[in-house]
Amino acid sequence: METTCDMSGSVSASMNYLTLQTPSKKSRRNKDDSQPVITAKICLVGKVRDVEGVQQAAESFGVPVFYSEDGLEYVNPQHDTVFVLYEFSDPVYEVLYKKECRILGYPALLDIVSKKYFMPELDRPLFSISMENVVSCFTGFRNREEVNTLVSCIHHMGGSIRKEFDCNKITHLIANKVGGEKYQYAVTFNIPVMSASWVHSAWEKRHELGVRAIDTSMQTSHALKIFEGTSICWIGVNDDEVAQMNEILINNGGSVTTLDDPNCTHVVIDPLGAGNVPDKLSSKAVLVEVKWFWVSIQMDICASEKLYPYKEAHLTSPRNGVLSPATPGSRTRKRKRLKDTVSQLAAQGGSPSLLQVPSSGHDVHRRRSSISESGLLSLSGSFLDATSPEKAGQGDLSISVPTPQDLKAMSPRHQVFMELLHTEMNYVEILETIVEVFKKPLEDPNQVGGSLLDPTEVKIIFGNLPPIHEIHSDLLAQLKKAALNWREDISVGALILKHSHDLVKAYPPFVNFFEQTKEVLSVSDRSKPRFHAFLKLGQSNPKCRRQSLQELLIRPVQRLPSISLLLNDLLKQTPKSNPDYGELEKALSTIKEVMTHINEDKRRTEGQVVLFDIFNDIENCPAHIVSSHRSFVSNCDVVELGDGIVGRGGQLTLFVFSDVIEICKRRSRGNTLRRDVSTISLQPPRGGAEKGSKPTYKHVELISVSHVKRVIDITETEDCQNVFALICRSHYETKERLYSFEITSEDVDKVAFLKTLCRLMANITCRADAENYLACMEARQLDIDTGDLASGTLRRAARLASKTRMAVNRAFSFSKTPNRLKRAMSTVMSPLRSSNSSNLCDSSVISPMMNGGTVGMAASCANLAMMDSDTGLKTTPSSSTLKNFKSSSLGLNAHKRL
Repeated sequence: METTCDMSGSVSASMNYLTLQTPSKKSRRNKDDSQPVITAKICLVGKVRDVEGVQQAAESFGVPVFYSEDGLEYVNPQHDTVFVLYEFSDPVYEVLYKKECRILGYPALLDIVSKKYFMPELDRPLFSISMENVVSCFTGFRNREEVNTLVSCIHHMGGSIRKEFDCNKITHLIANKVGGEKYQYAVTFNIPVMSASWVHSAWEKRHELGVRAIDTSMQTSHALKIFEGTSICWIGVNDDEVAQMNEILINNGGSVTTLDDPNCTHVVIDPLGAGNVPDKLSSKAVLVEVKWFWVSIQMDICASEKLYPYKEAHLTSPRNGVLSPATPGSRTRKRKRLKDTVSQLAAQGGSPSLLQVPSSGHDVHRRRSSISESGLLSLSGSFLDATSPEKAGQGDLSISVPTPQDLKAMSPRHQVFMELLHTEMNYVEILETIVEVFKKPLEDPNQVGGSLLDPTEVKIIFGNLPPIHEIHSDLLAQLKKAALNWREDISVGALILKHSHDLVKAYPPFVNFFEQTKEVLSVSDRSKPRFHAFLKLGQSNPKCRRQSLQELLIRPVQRLPSISLLLNDLLKQTPKSNPDYGELEKALSTIKEVMTHINEDKRRTEGQVVLFDIFNDIENCPAHIVSSHRSFVSNCDVVELGDGIVGRGGQLTLFVFSDVIEICKRRSRGNTLRRDVSTISLQPPRGGAEKGSKPTYKHVELISVSHVKRVIDITETEDCQNVFALICRSHYETKERLYSFEITSEDVDKVAFLKTLCRLMANITCRADAENYLACMEARQLDIDTGDLASGTLRRAARLASKTRMAVNRAFSFSKTPNRLKRAMSTVMSPLRSSNSSNLCDSSVISPMMNGGTVGMAASCANLAMMDSDTGLKTTPSSSTLKNFKSSSLGLNAHKRL
């Protein structure tokens, strides 16, 4: 089936046939209607024939396909021949182009066939269709040759150009710098603004099939940078921020310059740190406030300078060392401007305490008072917590700031109550500021430039704040009613007690995860420039009073202690005969209980966080170790002295929890991660080891604290330091197991560590005599060989065994007693069996059991129950006792005697 080609010049979405004929009379070559319609040809020119798939693609149109070295023999004005070329830089292309032939690049041919498009009209040479449906416009270019090159590339890739900017037709604006009417139109109507590299990059990939310049990755990587082509200098900006702002500026296409640079385009001024602006500025320079810079970063576009012009009336203080010295006349004008500014801010509800005028040579931002300090000052001595009537009123309740004369007329109790009221007003205002200035904009799905944070990050930072805001808003309303109807016997304590239950519910989630909130906030601030700009803009908001979001978020943590102090002062000023005295005592006690509950809940939460952190850093760790009733207690690095776990010399780590002991093997000393609850609990869960790396520890054994029957403190000697042992037996075992260790952690005290273990054992068994679980013995009594500890032989052997992956006891002989004999002895005799004998253990009792004259350690069969707190050992076991050792293991009564 044959048809004429599509003459619309655009690419169709589908095609049911693959034939091509000469164009109709609309074609520029067949303007004469008398010319006959002749079947078109496709000519493959030069080495394009060798490209895989080109000949098959040409034949799919159902027209004659020819091959030629230069194609000149097929140039005929009466035939509509399409010439397919390998490259547009060959001399053949210039000849065919001058003869007005229809020229097509092989990538365009292959893409047209693969997508089943109609053959385009080809009014101009088409090499690829990577800029299909792109309608672009230029702005900011002064080099005509550069523009001609860009135009040719766009046309050869299927795009089109418009001279005038029409937001309904233009799809992309190509610019070499920010600014201008076309740029502002583009950013207003959300039209992508691209750099010239976008066109060049697409042209470099012209031989790659399927490449589209409108792909998100291509547009993102070649979008015009925010400050492209700008040269900016700073005035009045904090020195600590200049380095960071310079880095952001350079990364976004701008450059840093000075005031005397004739190419300076923008002078960015911080009104709170600037003085007089020099008269000699570049004619190109535009004076803008520092807010313009941060708004541009946040929106990811260069904001209009007209929206953020610098106004000298905003100045509040000079900044020495940056601007030219002020004349005597200007000093008077400064005082007048400062006075006017104070009056304006006071009329708008600003706090006079925030307008401290710094002394000469100091910055304003260094003199501002923090919110935490303002909450602890009394109302009579400071206006930091005072709020103007415009901001204080909620609904019909309006409380004005009392004058000094009013304060003198008030009773001491009334004064403290007014301080409580105004600090609460200030606190609620801060919560509202956090919600209005930070929380709601971050939750807005239609943010300019896209979302600043993920919803999860927003929830971590602000998720626990709304309940606190709601409770204190209600409390504030009731305090205002009490202030308007003040009587000396009014019950302030009852108002606090009414909200105590809600405070217990609202504050723990916020306080417990405040460290995680700070961590997420800090990481996002460092890693996301747009979010950093958002925080800077929020901080410059008058409602924030130059406080950062992190400084504002600390206020809920400080509020309950502040209320406790104020209630204590109110109680001191309240006579015992006043009906409110008892209520205030209850309220103060309740607030303290709430704070205690928060602290305990925080400790439990931190323990859970550490538990998850440890679990994720141990390979093959049992999943049931993570439990709501279990908490982390302590940890210790040890070296095993026996053969019960991994062998003598094995480097282990003991993680002690409230009811279990996790024994892990450290992979290597270099990768050992020392864990401590004081550091781990303040960090958010790491989610396991880093991707691509192995966990630090490997699970070996999990021991229940209830299975530990006795903790042995090995007596300290010159050759035996920081050694202890655990005697364990589970419910289904018939004999005890002896685990001996040497503590290698320098920051772990052995006595404190062993007492902690005993205390956990007592808690499990519901006993109060934790000290009875601890016994002191010498190493020889338990057959613990410590001869190589002082010389360091054991540690060196452990390192060698770790490298060769061989057991230490196979490489070195640490004991003269054969292992089989020791195991046989421990099977026959339990070291914990009690006896009524009163003689010291003698080797004559054991020597008959040693066949072949082999001498064993006397402590292998010594009864630990024979120990006396003063002498250390009691008596030699009788023969009947030895028989009992053979037939049975220890029971509960034996452990009690021990």
